[in-house]
Amino acid sequence: MKKLAFALGTAAFALTLASCSGSEEKKEQASGQDAPKTVKAEGEKFDPTTNIRYYNMDSVMANYDLVKTYNETNLRATRELENAMQSRQSELQRLASNIQQKVQSNGYLSEASYNADMQDLNRKQQQAETYLGNLQARAQQEALRQQQEFLDSINNFLVHYNRDKHYDAILLYSPGQYFNPALDITADVIAGLNARYKKAAPAKEDKKAEEKKEETK
Repeated sequence: MKKLAFALGTAAFALTLASCSGSEEKKEQASGQDAPKTVKAEGEKFDPTTNIRYYNMDSVMANYDLVKTYNETNLRATRELENAMQSRQSELQRLASNIQQKVQSNGYLSEASYNADMQDLNRKQQQAETYLGNLQARAQQEALRQQQEFLDSINNFLVHYNRDKHYDAILLYSPGQYFNPALDITADVIAGLNARYKKAAPAKEDKKAEEKKEETK
């Protein structure tokens, strides 16, 4: 008998917060003394002399309501995929077990009846693989759509935000780079994104309701 197993691919969009805190392991010196601990240096704020600002993407992803909505949606989708896989795997295991028991107890009166059960098992296995594959593909497509919507929302906000500010550049901070902390506009970006998201939410809900209504017609 074939082993009946399925691999579930989780489509959870990589829009979760990844905060890294660097710490180095203590290493013993040849003299037996411990190496000095690394101390995180804090940047000094001083009056900026450039027309450049920056924001921290990790903080945006942790506090942007759109990302929180995505995470909740993707968690539900993951659970649905897991439940669907378990349900179909249990059904296939039950069918395979029934066939095995009939073989061991000489329950098949003819080779034709055994072949018919095996064909039914193979057909249902193929159907399950197709169904789960379609669910996974839809989840991956949704993750790509979410990623694009997320990036578009940030780009559109920054364009709108800079109409009044007239900064020469708004940069994305990443570890290993240094900026004067006085140039940090992360709080403004988060507040602005959430304000725009809340304003657009009712229109999105109305659109979803209309789409569902059209599907039921």
